[in-house]
Amino acid sequence: MTNLHAAAKRCLDARDPAEKLRLTHAAWDALQSGALSADYAAPEPEPIGDPGRPERPLLVPQRQVPHRGLGTPEGRAALVHAVAHIEFNAINLAWDAVYRFRGMPDEYYRDWASCANDEARHFAMLSTRLAELGHGYGDFDAHNGLWEMAEKTAHYDTARMALVPRVLEARGLDVTPGMIERLRAVGDEGTIAILEVILREEVAHVAAGTRWFRWCCERDGLDPRETFLDMLRDYMGRNLRGPFNRPARLQAGFDESELDQLTALALAS
Repeated sequence: MTNLHAAAKRCLDARDPAEKLRLTHAAWDALQSGALSADYAAPEPEPIGDPGRPERPLLVPQRQVPHRGLGTPEGRAALVHAVAHIEFNAINLAWDAVYRFRGMPDEYYRDWASCANDEARHFAMLSTRLAELGHGYGDFDAHNGLWEMAEKTAHYDTARMALVPRVLEARGLDVTPGMIERLRAVGDEGTIAILEVILREEVAHVAAGTRWFRWCCERDGLDPRETFLDMLRDYMGRNLRGPFNRPARLQAGFDESELDQLTALALAS
């Protein structure tokens, strides 16, 4: 196989987590070696549907996902599981960005394939930590909010770049430092070490979203700031949650004025 889009679809469709990780690492290695490349004559992407995933975890509305304290091993396992579920979704989101949006620069495909490879590594680290805590992926209920946004933005690359990496995934930059502090209070250094790696590397993933969102806006003659705010309103009703991790978001390509606007929107939500 030399067609990157077909390889991305294989990764996306894989149901077994271990197989998804294996295919993801193999596709990234093949892209780096030049064995895979975007094929501009490839068939158009299929309409978006559910990605490949195991039968568990059970997906429930976000409000039905229980909130557990971190004072027990069960509570800490539930937190690790929630992050693992985000990372599993992020593998699918990155591959869908490669598979679905055609005619983009080679650097675009390289960025998102690299993100998929990182997310697969993150998921593997979290799965190992879950096993150490006596659990596995699928043991706790989860929600499907990330993929639901992928479905809403499947028709428009600009919206996908704006809302998945720069809103939903960027939320991880905001909340992870607080998770780390709460875990430090209960002495869970094993989980902290993993979250610190993820936090550091997710900055680059959100930055890729910023970079390609602005590239799409330039391609289409759109003002990035106005377009981002319009998309927040159109797709999310400006339903933003703060506070924002300003240093991390600045590293990820947001600017001070943009963060001021987001802060004002969050306070008004």
